[in-house]
Amino acid sequence: MLPKIAISIGDINGIGIEIALLSHEKISKISKPIYCINNQMLQLAAKELKVKIPKDFKTFETKGTFEIKPGIVTKKSGKYSFNSFMDAIKLADQKKVDAICTLPINKEAWNKADISFKGHTEVLRDYFNKNAIMMLGCKKMFVALFTEHIPLKKVPKKINVEDLSKFLIDYQKSVNSNNIGVLGLNPHASDNGVLGDEEVDIFKAIKIANKTLGKKIFTGPLVPDTAFSPMSRKNCKYFVAMYHDQGLAPLKALYFDQSINVSLNLPIIRTSVDHGTAFNIAYKNEKVNLKSYINAIKEAVSLAKSRN
Repeated sequence: MLPKIAISIGDINGIGIEIALLSHEKISKISKPIYCINNQMLQLAAKELKVKIPKDFKTFETKGTFEIKPGIVTKKSGKYSFNSFMDAIKLADQKKVDAICTLPINKEAWNKADISFKGHTEVLRDYFNKNAIMMLGCKKMFVALFTEHIPLKKVPKKINVEDLSKFLIDYQKSVNSNNIGVLGLNPHASDNGVLGDEEVDIFKAIKIANKTLGKKIFTGPLVPDTAFSPMSRKNCKYFVAMYHDQGLAPLKALYFDQSINVSLNLPIIRTSVDHGTAFNIAYKNEKVNLKSYINAIKEAVSLAKSRN
């Protein structure tokens, strides 16, 4: 039996609904998708895109109707994308679906809609009261983010032994890898304290995590500018970055089209595309890349099957 996947439609002024419509036939061969969008909004989007809605395009009636404004940040589209996501979460929490997959939201639109969360992971963390871990990547490399959507100047204050060691232990239990690289914060991983002292806490957290797990799982602090070299990636598939761009800049440079987002350490399965709303090409009938979304669905299916 194919796993049921609830799909939050993302910001409808962006490319999410187009990706969903164009990919439906392919993903329906490996899953039973349920799209969190009501029929009226679906009809409006399909008309704007000039595409036919597949006959087996099953929806969950997320409430709300408004004018679609392609490529424009609006309060209504932000609110609708949030409601679509919450519907998907509730379906998974009530075990009416086996997993959820999210299409891209626009953080500015969420802000306009007075939504206090910065992104999907923060919502999941609050809803389940669990320390959700954001991991991005593909089969060749995955990066977990110790800090996510916070200003760079706040990152050093977030690095402490207790929180980081717990993060590392939770991450290892989620991915079940025996080889995980942990990046330092400073250039050259501080050169033994010459360029900063955060690496002391990182080293202590690694030591505690390895001791708790009973074997040497984590290595580091790794020098950030060489951690993702071809040789390093040959020896290690999983990494922990101290902040958002430290991990995602090299990941997207290497595997932009194929990467996905996976939320770990939660009672539900959630995967996502690893790209934005692409307002610049929304509803212009330009060729959109479906690879990240299809990979995200495949990962959701794989994780759902492994739990059953």
